[in-house]
Amino acid sequence: MELVINGDKLEVPNTVETVSNLLQHFELEQKVVIVEWNETILEKGSHQETRLCDGDKVELVHFVGGG
Repeated sequence: MELVINGDKLEVPNTVETVSNLLQHFELEQKVVIVEWNETILEKGSHQETRLCDGDKVELVHFVGGG
């Protein structure tokens, strides 16, 4: 399946069916991540039920510490 993630077209495995699966795929499931799906900001509780389709636009914003 092809998704537009943070402005880049990326091919992800067909096993990535939900936003939750996508976060697992990128190893972000344990981090604080803001997800925008097709221009809608998702609540964390809806990540498992939000199904992805070919061509969906997803923005993933996570925080990185440093100093």
